Amino acid sequence: MPTESDPLIAKLDELSAQYDELEARLQDPAVLADHEKVRALSVKRSALSGLIEKYRRWQSLTAQITEHEQIVGENEDAELVELARSELPELRKQAEALLEDVSNELVTADDQAVGAVILEVRAGTGGDEAALWAGDLLEMYREYARRHGWTFDVMDFTPGDQGGVRNAIVSVKGDGVWQGLGYEGGVHCVKRVPATETQGRIHTSTATVAVLPEPEDVEVQIDEADVDV
Repeated sequence: MPTESDPLIAKLDELSAQYDELEARLQDPAVLADHEKVRALSVKRSALSGLIEKYRRWQSLTAQITEHEQIVGENEDAELVELARSELPELRKQAEALLEDVSNELVTADDQAVGAVILEVRAGTGGDEAALWAGDLLEMYREYARRHGWTFDVMDFTPGDQGGVRNAIVSVKGDGVWQGLGYEGGVHCVKRVPATETQGRIHTSTATVAVLPEPEDVEVQIDEADVDV
């Protein structure tokens, strides 16, 4: 059974403390007055809630295992000892399975905590058709965001000569946004007859997509005594 010094348990204890801190901050009237801060903190809490709930169930199981082991080793009541001994294998099995589940979920917890990304779509090779393809991708991402309840704010947009988009930069925010879009980065290809093609020939066009976690605003307190005017 892992101990408190185990790196996995130490990490889970750290996340559990973070979760409690998030819960406390979300009850602070000063925080509740700032809707943007509430949204950001809620995303982080939501990302951790499932993991922490399972971890605390595991902690409860390990406490039961310890109690049963003490009964087996120290109690003089033979019937109680036998009962505790018979229950131990199932408790250990449950604890082992739950800890493995928690360990696997821990890998994705940091990804879930990313509540905002910057998405860039840029037309690649293929001329006007590449711009049309980039525009199609942008609209697909817009619809995907809408279906997941994410915000989709276009920060920069350069249209193509015949429609579509040459380059667009978008801020996408919401719960699970990194898991949904984080692996979209790369070159996206399409083979089709373009709207700009008059002879029915199939063209291959590309567009590149980049996805980065959006940096969080950081509050910095500066002492007036440290400012030289």
